[in-house]
Amino acid sequence: MKPINTHLMSRRTLLRSAGVCIGLPLLDAMLPGGLHAEEKAENMAPRRMVLIGRPLGLHAPHLFPEKAGKDYEATRYLKILEPLRGDFTVISGISHLGYPSGHFTDVALFTGVPPTGVRSERDIRNSVSLDYFVADRVGRETRVPSLTLGNGVPLSWNYKGVANPSQGRVTQLFKQLFIEGTPDEVAKETRRLEDGQSILDGVRGQMKSLSGKLGASDRDRIDLFATSIREAEQRLQQDQAWTHKPKPKVDYKPQEFDGAMMVEKERQWYDIVRLVLQTDTSRVVLLVHGEGGNPKIPGLTIGHHDASHHGQDEHKIEQLAIVEEAELKAFADFLASLKGINENGRTLLEKSSILIASNLGNASAHKTDNLPVIVAGGGFKHPGHVAFDRKNNKALSNMYLRMIHQMGIDAPSFGSSTAAMSELG
Repeated sequence: MKPINTHLMSRRTLLRSAGVCIGLPLLDAMLPGGLHAEEKAENMAPRRMVLIGRPLGLHAPHLFPEKAGKDYEATRYLKILEPLRGDFTVISGISHLGYPSGHFTDVALFTGVPPTGVRSERDIRNSVSLDYFVADRVGRETRVPSLTLGNGVPLSWNYKGVANPSQGRVTQLFKQLFIEGTPDEVAKETRRLEDGQSILDGVRGQMKSLSGKLGASDRDRIDLFATSIREAEQRLQQDQAWTHKPKPKVDYKPQEFDGAMMVEKERQWYDIVRLVLQTDTSRVVLLVHGEGGNPKIPGLTIGHHDASHHGQDEHKIEQLAIVEEAELKAFADFLASLKGINENGRTLLEKSSILIASNLGNASAHKTDNLPVIVAGGGFKHPGHVAFDRKNNKALSNMYLRMIHQMGIDAPSFGSSTAAMSELG
């Protein structure tokens, strides 16, 4: 038997040149020598993360089962996901502890900032979001470090608590990611990137001379601005590296839908996310589902927001179910499409941690506890229904920390976490 290599190279090994440190990709030398080929393929395959934010939650009585574990009786909503039982976990009794009631807490859904960061709608002091935190560690290996998609409130935030911009037009994004430009367009893009770098260099020099003349509060503002410039420079450098590399070719034609075609828009976003993951264009995606306004869905006679604020009116609850069942069917089809794609002997769903969640557990009462949370794929063991105390919730940030670890990132904490959630396996 071939001896197992006990002198492993750390993935944190760095190449140093001219003061620049570059992290090595995962190499065979970093894997135990005794691993079989299929185990090596499993370790080499990239891991992805997709976060999906819903502003109006999901009607809890139609979502959460009575029984915990794998053999729960499927609820009205979970019947839609029944063909995928074993590929996802529904979690009840979980939230960001101490958050006030209100729609405005949506901005902190994926940050888990302490309650002092979301005191009121006018007093938001956010921190880094889960997508940005993960992309900062794995995003340099792909054309795009991370993607923030959809229309709605900002859910992606950098380390300084500044919102990251979202791409709201599918056709524009599709062209950016998958349509090859003409030689003139590529040259023009190269000049644009070079000019942008030059401008940022000049601004950085001016800021350095300016900061010594300012008071403490202004220096803080300048520091925030400097952080944004550094991030812009990093994006420019990565864009420049990929400018002359061919874009992946995909067989898909996006469409422009009006606001009333809510479910069709969501399905198309899921298609784009699948293509992004399948082509390894990015490994971190955050998708924001906006409110549906007055969506065109058979049987629906009132607006989405009106139905979600039902006040226990049975007719409105039934109208809400029409909307949410249509959305969950689109989500189930998205998961099934990922499960149907093979990658190094594993499905794309197995290699992608998919989270769908909301900041509201009860949109009608604006309550921010008992949030609707579903985690799918990602290689988790998926115990079925994880049921925590619905009066004394577990910290949602604990689950985020577990997802971070599943991405292969060694982090001691995230947001308001106290420990990584062990129940996902």
